[in-house]
Amino acid sequence: MTTLLFLPGHDARYRWVRVDGDTVQSEGDGLPPPDDQPVVAVPPADAVTLHWATLPARSPAQAVAAARILVAEASAAPGGELHVAVGDEGDEERPIAVVGAEAMRGWLATLAAVGVDPDAIVPEPLLLPRPAEGYVRAELAGAGVVRGTTSGFADEARLTELVTGGAAPRTLARDEVDRALVAAVAAPALDLRQGPFARRRRAGLDWALIRRLAVLALLVLGVTLAINLVRIARYALAADGLERRAAELAATGLPHGETVTDADRQLVERLGAVRGPGLGFTGMAAAVFAAVQATPGTEVTALDFTPTGDLRLSVAAARESLPTDLKRAIERAGFTVTAGVFTAVGGRVTGEMTVKAP
Repeated sequence: MTTLLFLPGHDARYRWVRVDGDTVQSEGDGLPPPDDQPVVAVPPADAVTLHWATLPARSPAQAVAAARILVAEASAAPGGELHVAVGDEGDEERPIAVVGAEAMRGWLATLAAVGVDPDAIVPEPLLLPRPAEGYVRAELAGAGVVRGTTSGFADEARLTELVTGGAAPRTLARDEVDRALVAAVAAPALDLRQGPFARRRRAGLDWALIRRLAVLALLVLGVTLAINLVRIARYALAADGLERRAAELAATGLPHGETVTDADRQLVERLGAVRGPGLGFTGMAAAVFAAVQATPGTEVTALDFTPTGDLRLSVAAARESLPTDLKRAIERAGFTVTAGVFTAVGGRVTGEMTVKAP
């Protein structure tokens, strides 16, 4: 349901008509009963000047700019004091409404004072149907209004005769007026609430858009989670493959047929069994023989590698000082050496040493 609210003219009173669907439901004088339905304000026909012209249809801003140029040539008032609005009737020639900016501000302020914020402001002549030829006339809110193919104005005897060239306008029947009002409410040919006087829309939440965004966000999170799960699965499979490969390699270093349970521990045990405890026999013996070669006049007469990883040496030397030199040479190699008692027999100095890993 939409209310057409006719603004006060010369009789200084409001009139209203309520349109429900495709019928005029009710009408009355004064302000309509308050409700939350849309309101279309209708200023008096003599308060708005109408023109028709061919204008660019690329954008509303271009159309208004072109209309201002045309209006400036036909108006004595400064352009800054005029409000220009452009409509569309589906024809090359488009309606142009010109009204004082101060009048627009006054209408909106007056309506706001009575609690009305109109959804649109439609000039009164544009409520009538556009005739194919000639002129039509109707009574709207107690005043006569005339509409031509490219004109619209208040019905005044001398003015009407001058504009129509003496041709009498056809008076619309009541049902024709009602159909015209219904059509004008459904699709106004021109709305004065444009530019600086456009109705401010309240910002509302678009729940449908919010739901779509929420679904998209969930989809993005789901895809991200799926990617991470696939990546984790790949890493897990790669780790399992590396463990199997390590077990296979470990099996090659263990005795044939031994079950691999802890490759690292089993290989350490295997290494200890092969080389011996501590640093192993091979490494310690090599270091000792290198020290013997570096100490001329000394020789090793016996070796004993103990289960604790110590290496016992029986040493013979040509002079009394050589066992000490040998001990120091082994210590320089990083080992701990404990020397026993050396004795001189038959021109040879003999004794024992114990070499331990650091």
